[in-house]
Amino acid sequence: MPRLFLLLILLLLSVGAHAQDLLTKTTGEELQVKVLEITPTDVRYKRTDNPDGPMITIRRYDVFMIRYANGTKELLGASMLSARPASASTAAPAAAMPATGSLVPGDEPPAYEDIHLNGPRLGITVLAGGVATKADRELGVNPFLTQFGWQFETRIFRMPNGTSGLLEIVPLIGGLEQGKFLPSLNALIGIRGPKGLEFGLGPNVSPAGAHIALAVGTSFRSNGINFPVNFAVVPGDGGARFSLLFGFNSRTR
Repeated sequence: MPRLFLLLILLLLSVGAHAQDLLTKTTGEELQVKVLEITPTDVRYKRTDNPDGPMITIRRYDVFMIRYANGTKELLGASMLSARPASASTAAPAAAMPATGSLVPGDEPPAYEDIHLNGPRLGITVLAGGVATKADRELGVNPFLTQFGWQFETRIFRMPNGTSGLLEIVPLIGGLEQGKFLPSLNALIGIRGPKGLEFGLGPNVSPAGAHIALAVGTSFRSNGINFPVNFAVVPGDGGARFSLLFGFNSRTR
């Protein structure tokens, strides 16, 4: 009986060991992965040695072949090379092609397309120090404000390690619970790490004036929906504004 039990365990381990895909890059590097999605431009997968880790995206052009767990294989890099129009290499004379190393930024094809993550935002803002005093004196508002708005987010690029560059525009309306209409506008340039942690910096314009906003945040993902949480600080006027915002969004191109 113990031998039969041990045999079953070994059989399960052997099946699990083979239930993975082999991704071969055009550089010859081989990775044991679980392929999740293949698009016309990207291949998305998770590492089998870290199945609970982040989803990794690489350019389809950088993948030569995928051998799936069931034994079938699919050529990607080779098919993309053959799909290129012949005129791309023959239409222009060799003299018109730039020499190696002569490309300037902007000549090379874009590595990644823009991705948009737009969605609603709601939260709270707390005024501290001189900011609270000025708001009470000039605007007649309490130091605790609600915020409602929308975030327009564009992912400008994504590096192979998962780090992304972001541009975020966030218009907000505060003070509605006090019968006030206090608009503000934030324009942030930021970086998001491979695990979702992000940092942004940019101008903030509101009835209190123009200042610099600093923001940190992260996102939680469930069933294809992102749930971002951001904390922002806007110093100035002898005090500061502290905001905590929540929301949700989904990916669009």
